[in-house]
Amino acid sequence: MKLLRVGVAGAERPALLDQDGTTLRDLTGLVTDIDGDLLADAFTLDRIRAAAGAGVLPVLDAEGIRVGPPVARIGKVVCIGLNYHDHAAEVGAEPPPEPIVFLKAADTVVGPYDTVLVPHGSTKTDWEVELAVVIGRTARFLSDAEDPLSYVAGYTIGHDVSEREFQLERGGTWDKGKNCETFNPLGPWLVTADEVPDPQALSLRLWVNGELKQDGTTAGQIFPVRELVRYVSRFMTLYPGDVINTGTPAGVALGRPEPREFLRAGDVVELEVEGLGRQRQVLADAKAPSFVG
Repeated sequence: MKLLRVGVAGAERPALLDQDGTTLRDLTGLVTDIDGDLLADAFTLDRIRAAAGAGVLPVLDAEGIRVGPPVARIGKVVCIGLNYHDHAAEVGAEPPPEPIVFLKAADTVVGPYDTVLVPHGSTKTDWEVELAVVIGRTARFLSDAEDPLSYVAGYTIGHDVSEREFQLERGGTWDKGKNCETFNPLGPWLVTADEVPDPQALSLRLWVNGELKQDGTTAGQIFPVRELVRYVSRFMTLYPGDVINTGTPAGVALGRPEPREFLRAGDVVELEVEGLGRQRQVLADAKAPSFVG
């Protein structure tokens, strides 16, 4: 299934994308929202599947409607740094011996087509297309005998927008360059895990102003999704609705030769992950009074 949330920010309603790839179906008769409680409820998910298969869900008028993040009330966004061999090489880093883990605040998450804000004083705002994993079962200290992928509800696209000066040149941890407002567009859909049989066989691409910048595949990950879920669960409890951004392939601005062209207000970023849809954002100055919708 492809689950999504549509409507104005803060008042989205749950929906399903039909198998034709264009028709939206209204889920409000079955569920109040798409969140961790729903993703942990196998019975209700089966009811949605049955209703979708029977063709009884009402059509939702999609014309002009905003698409929000596909998951509501996210508890935490766990991010993995330097998780592609080619990305580590382009920035001159050795492949890490263990996953590099950092957090993004859940309030950085916006919809896949919402405006991304260039922070005040930023000169090095960068792009990163990522496969995002959404947790469906509580995972704590998973053993080697357990299947980490059985704890995954589904997959979506994450755009791990980063301010490189704030991240790397201002001291401390990476948090300052990762948690600026609007720095985690998510969506458009949550594709349930049964429709993604191999998360290590997905292509990822990103364009800036129509120019292809990133063109990779999740096969290039240093630590695959199943290892990331297991690893992270040993340091923090993963709850239904939590998100793991699994890293980005080569092609970011930071990895390019000087003079590097970072993002500016007016730039257009488009990104896609195979089978998970496509995002598009227009960049604007943070001082702009309106940026969502």
